[in-house]
Amino acid sequence: MSESTSMEFSGTHQAFRDRWAKTDDEMCKHSMSFHLHNTLRQEFFASYLYLLEQIPLVKLYAVTCEYIKGEKQFYYRAQNFYKDVPPSEEGMMGDFVEISEIDLEGSRQFLKKFVGPGKAGTKRALDCGCGIGRVSKGVLFPVFETMEMLDMMEDFILHAHECYLGDDADRVEAYYLYNLQEFIPPPKRYDVIWMQWIACHLTDKDLMEYLARAKESLKPNGVIIIKDNMARQGCKLDPIDGSIIRHLDIMKNIIQKAGLTILDVEKQEGFPEVIVPVWMIAMS
Repeated sequence: MSESTSMEFSGTHQAFRDRWAKTDDEMCKHSMSFHLHNTLRQEFFASYLYLLEQIPLVKLYAVTCEYIKGEKQFYYRAQNFYKDVPPSEEGMMGDFVEISEIDLEGSRQFLKKFVGPGKAGTKRALDCGCGIGRVSKGVLFPVFETMEMLDMMEDFILHAHECYLGDDADRVEAYYLYNLQEFIPPPKRYDVIWMQWIACHLTDKDLMEYLARAKESLKPNGVIIIKDNMARQGCKLDPIDGSIIRHLDIMKNIIQKAGLTILDVEKQEGFPEVIVPVWMIAMS
């Protein structure tokens, strides 16, 4: 994005922010609009204004914060999407399986910066949103003695253990069938926590709170690494899987509010231009 385009976008967004601040001040505290607006602000404190620029308030609330049968729609839509995803590398890569090795090599090189003497240890890592274990197998098992793996889809975890991981399955200490927003990791347990293509499936509030819990589960010199799609500007809600793609600066804001220090940021190179940019962020 050019500097002039960036300034134009920032100016437009500031005007939008000012308009919503004024509306918020004047809005009846008992009105439905106030309720929807306030709920969105709590769940998407860093992202909601960007989303409101694109999606009307009532519709945005319905596809994110509304509860149907006891489940928040933001999470229901993701679970419903992944029910139809096959437990395979093709399924994990969303029809871009040809870039899997490029992705894994970029991750291996980034991880090297933070593991070794005087850095994070190599005893144990946690793979959050592990799927069938593609990242565990290609990036984490070659480095760490043992692994723990978490995913919300039972079919993925079963395929990882019974088929995909092969002999490496014997080095998995625990599988967690959990939604990440509900998971409380054990304290001071992990050298590295890897979160790939999972932060986009958490609200800002739940991501911030999980990162704060994850920080407490790190060993000395341990690191958390997020690798995820990042919007070229603002935020975008994916209509297919319900995920939210945030600009890198918005992601940094959430990380800092969680009380973590960003150690390094690097863009994944070698992906086709048609793919949303993917960035890696290391923090502790």
